[in-house]
Amino acid sequence: MSDATFADLGVSEPVCAVLDGKGFTAPFPVQEMVIPEALEGRDLTVRAPTGSGKTLAFTIPTVEFLNEPHGYPGALVLAPTRELASQIASEVEPIAAALNLKTAVAYGGVPLDRQAKKAASADFIVATPGRLLDLMRQKLIDLSRLEVLILDEADRMLDMGFIPQVEAILKGIPDDRQTMLFSATLDGEVARLANKMTRSPGLIETEDDPGTDIALSERLAQSFVAVEPSDRTETLIEIVKDEEDLSLVFCRTRRGAARLTERLNKLGLGAKELHGDLSQAVREKTLKSFADGKIRVLVATDVASRGIDLDDIGLVVNFDPPDDHDTYTHRVGRTARAGRTGRAITMVLPDQLDEVGRMAKRLGQEDNWTNSGFRDPLAKVMYASRGSRVFKPTKTKISLAPEQVEARKASRVPRGSRST
Repeated sequence: MSDATFADLGVSEPVCAVLDGKGFTAPFPVQEMVIPEALEGRDLTVRAPTGSGKTLAFTIPTVEFLNEPHGYPGALVLAPTRELASQIASEVEPIAAALNLKTAVAYGGVPLDRQAKKAASADFIVATPGRLLDLMRQKLIDLSRLEVLILDEADRMLDMGFIPQVEAILKGIPDDRQTMLFSATLDGEVARLANKMTRSPGLIETEDDPGTDIALSERLAQSFVAVEPSDRTETLIEIVKDEEDLSLVFCRTRRGAARLTERLNKLGLGAKELHGDLSQAVREKTLKSFADGKIRVLVATDVASRGIDLDDIGLVVNFDPPDDHDTYTHRVGRTARAGRTGRAITMVLPDQLDEVGRMAKRLGQEDNWTNSGFRDPLAKVMYASRGSRVFKPTKTKISLAPEQVEARKASRVPRGSRST
């Protein structure tokens, strides 16, 4: 990390004072690269993982660009989930307040009119695509003078099917604007979206390093643990009970998360659940309790976890292994953030050995897999039914002598002659 300060990057004294009060004395690499370019008003596409400091990277120059209260929306951040929108807004608000700018957040799960009034006069809005479209279609918000658009976690937006909504929003905002797109990947459909949204953008790609010279693979200790169905919960308790930082436990289903949370509490380990069956108010309260350290263990599903962006998570446990390597990467990325170290442990049942082992190999975790005492996984065998296009048996014509043909005819049993 260089010796540059936020002031060196062109950040104003009031904003620097707020950053200093929060303990941000020097910019992370993504901030050092993005802030000067964004202050010039350039469109940007930025590849940066979660935990790299990207929220401040787009918040600081946007606040500086707005500079003073407008009384109408001048900047908009689109985020894929309610939880992420809420967390971005909590980071934006104190920075924006340094220049007397108002911040509003808009997402589903709460009454529309309650958010509409605040959003209509806010300078800086953070919203999910669906709720923002509701506000626009009901003419409860005017984005005709929007100056800055930021799309955060564009790859997640794509995965969750929000791109049509994003494109509908683009039709209702000025073309003459500054646009910044942030994503963990910048290929395929994300690249297409970036080209559509931006004009001659600058491309910024960060490493996995969010503020130290230590690579993520060195900061994150990854391991696998063999368990039986009967002792899986007790093993989990042994893993998390002495963890000093926050622990995040992943389950595959909502029902599984609820059952595991109930059992952990019965066994004396205080835990809360986070999944899609909970109301927005309960989810926000649970996340706040977790962020404040009032609960040390959070049991979550993948969808509910997308907005968890906390630096104090020291341990991630895959109680249920993920279905694919992308989900695994997203899960373990909840720890070892902002230059800190962390642990990720995946629990493996006997019938999951080969599937999880193959995933570990694809992720480059083969050494961690074998060091955890597991054998090499068996190759996956693909089957095809005889009626499928994949299975095409070769037809071979058999030539028989005349006497062989007559012998075969004589051996046939006439239809209907078998006794019943």
